Amino acid sequence: MKQHLNTLFVCTQGAYLKKDGEAVAVRVGGKVQLRCPFINLGGVVCFGRVAVSTPLLGALAKNGISVAFLSEYGRLLAVTRGFPSGSVLLRREQYRWADNPERSAEVARACVLGKLANSRNLLRRAAREHCDPAAAQTLHAAAEGIQVSLEALRQSLPLDSIRGIEGAAGADYFAVFSHFIQSSDSRFAFTTRSRRPPRDPVNALLSFTYALLLNDVRSACEAAGLDSSVGFLHRDRPGRPGLALDLMEELRPLIADRVVLNVINRHQVRPQDFQWQPSGAVLLTDKARRAVLQAFQERKNEVVTHPFLGEKMTLGLVLHIQARLLGRFIRGEINAYPPCVLR
Repeated sequence: MKQHLNTLFVCTQGAYLKKDGEAVAVRVGGKVQLRCPFINLGGVVCFGRVAVSTPLLGALAKNGISVAFLSEYGRLLAVTRGFPSGSVLLRREQYRWADNPERSAEVARACVLGKLANSRNLLRRAAREHCDPAAAQTLHAAAEGIQVSLEALRQSLPLDSIRGIEGAAGADYFAVFSHFIQSSDSRFAFTTRSRRPPRDPVNALLSFTYALLLNDVRSACEAAGLDSSVGFLHRDRPGRPGLALDLMEELRPLIADRVVLNVINRHQVRPQDFQWQPSGAVLLTDKARRAVLQAFQERKNEVVTHPFLGEKMTLGLVLHIQARLLGRFIRGEINAYPPCVLR
């Protein structure tokens, strides 16, 4: 089974990454602050003004280690990696499926089923644990509404219908998202999802963790031999990793949303850890990013039992397992793609 390797996050502005034997050396202010052997690395993520030497880029590509370049606030800019792994026959079949409306709808429906089931379970758990009966009832009602959407997805539907159900259920989920948040500070109030730009700290955290998760899922797709740009639920658009966005859907409630709620409810980030811009955008400070990155890694290291394989593994490894299960489905080795649904 594939191992869950570490991701090296480099947030220090002005840092320089160079090759040091079979390792990455992180130099800051002329001094090496950290050395990470290639054998322990699954990927490198650079935020903002972080430079990487060309010998290191070549060595990382040769060892199958991707390097992602993000803006200081989490927007994905570029990814470098070696030659695609896996069989070209798998990718050719993936393209055929993407051009087939029925096949596309089949994969898209499975991805949305996983997302809604995990969202429902998160709502039910929050309802059971909430100390406010009125808020608990609101969360429970939202969970039952998503359950209705899940029942509607049990039958074969065209892509547009699947997207409509997913969009409506997502709106219901975020309509009660504020009840997940236990902070009494009004600056952590949440009313609606805003993306470009995020308009409040909660949306800033959601956008940042979604960018981190997308980068990991994209790497998992490529490692499984799939083309991360060609999706089924998310159709082709230049620069958009459609398949990574597809597989990411079921994992948002399990990983990203849980991380955001944990860092707020455990007071790992505070309102002063954000920057309010004149344009209305809200950005994370360096302190907030470091807290989120630590919580994100801790969440990925949590051990769960995979519902389809029945094996214990880390959540970080689940990303790679799901990409491989989709590859097996496309190759015809299994009868359906099983989304990862955890309680």
